[in-house]
Amino acid sequence: MNFFQKNNFSSLLPSLNSQVWILASGRFLSNVGTGFTLFYAPIFFVNQVGLSATAVGWALGSASISGVVGRILGGAFSDSQFWGRRRTLLLSAAIAAIACFVLAITPDFTTLVIGNLLLGLGQGLYWPATEAVVADVTSTDQRREAYAVTRLADNLGLGMGIVFGGVLIGTTGAYRALFILDGLSFLIFLAVVYFAIAETRPQENQTGAFAPGSWQIALSDRSLLVFAIVNIIFTTYIAQLHSTLPLYLKNFVPVSSGGQGFTETTISILFGWHMAMAIVTQLPVARALKRFTHPQALTISALMWTLGFFCIWITGTVASGQITWAILALSLLAIATVAYTPSASALITDLAPPAQIGIYFSINSLCWAGGYFIGPPLGGWALDQSAAIADSFWLGSALSVAIVVGILQYLRRLLGSREQERAGSSGGTRRTRKTRKTRKTRGTGE
Repeated sequence: MNFFQKNNFSSLLPSLNSQVWILASGRFLSNVGTGFTLFYAPIFFVNQVGLSATAVGWALGSASISGVVGRILGGAFSDSQFWGRRRTLLLSAAIAAIACFVLAITPDFTTLVIGNLLLGLGQGLYWPATEAVVADVTSTDQRREAYAVTRLADNLGLGMGIVFGGVLIGTTGAYRALFILDGLSFLIFLAVVYFAIAETRPQENQTGAFAPGSWQIALSDRSLLVFAIVNIIFTTYIAQLHSTLPLYLKNFVPVSSGGQGFTETTISILFGWHMAMAIVTQLPVARALKRFTHPQALTISALMWTLGFFCIWITGTVASGQITWAILALSLLAIATVAYTPSASALITDLAPPAQIGIYFSINSLCWAGGYFIGPPLGGWALDQSAAIADSFWLGSALSVAIVVGILQYLRRLLGSREQERAGSSGGTRRTRKTRKTRKTRGTGE
């Protein structure tokens, strides 16, 4: 029995620093709460509170405004000598918990915006710090799998939250209770960080995170800036998956003679399946993509997004079999997501100088803020139009992936030139040292 466990079960999981596994467990617990609200918030605020889809889209998108501030501070705090990664994570969890309790009592648009502004600030502080922790305690060849493990924990938590949230809504209709549970999950995450996560910031990193030079290095990195464009588009896609698609499936996919869409329970099952696919494929996809460069892995993800969006368009336009097409679409989008996130984080770590990892992840996280600022209002606008425009929105999203692929090819050339320059610089350094040694030897001989 011990032999089986050692040689089979352990081989399924990568060998990583214990801090990665502790952080992953905390992220799992936190995302159980997030799963309660992630897909049901748009439905609740439109169909229960009575706000328009556009208003809800703008309110959800407002989190990106404060998220920009949070991400800038999160990267700076993570690299700073006083705050570091651990204190930044504690602050983010506390703010996010308060935000969830505000959303739980939201009666109108103004309170909804306030809650989302707080939530955006908490999330903005969180992402640069948590990604930097993983980078600190892993080697280069471990990072894709390490980021895959933390994303796996996220998806496991989200999946459980979505399923339990759907059950709670289906049996009680208590939408507001979901936000309270989400707030409690952030408090649990805060406890995990406080008691079990050590500070991982390298002690030799004495760079002032707020110094202009720290940001100038990042903002002058052409490869990072090109990737930022791709990153914003990818995160806009993810925002559509989280904020626009649930409402589209509820209000626009005609699955009955009365033109009604999927029920909340069915939507819960569909997104539960989506999370299950992400969970099952996370580590296998990460391992399969290790043989590819980062731009190649991201291109594979982009192609999966195309197929997924195309299947959503079919779901809303066919006369029958909508559930089959919806399952296929969400399966493809799950694979697209798990192919994207670890590769994107690993690429940022490879690009960043050791003293600016927090700043680089701050910029990476700002791209998520940009995507979530663009995505919900854009999707909300489409759903406030006619059914034809709402359906065509997904076809347009599928066609837009061609732009992503083109930018990724340019990024591949940039990274290739960067590697050649590094190789040339290393070769020049070795030749210089060899020449100096030869001259020294000749001088001694004479």
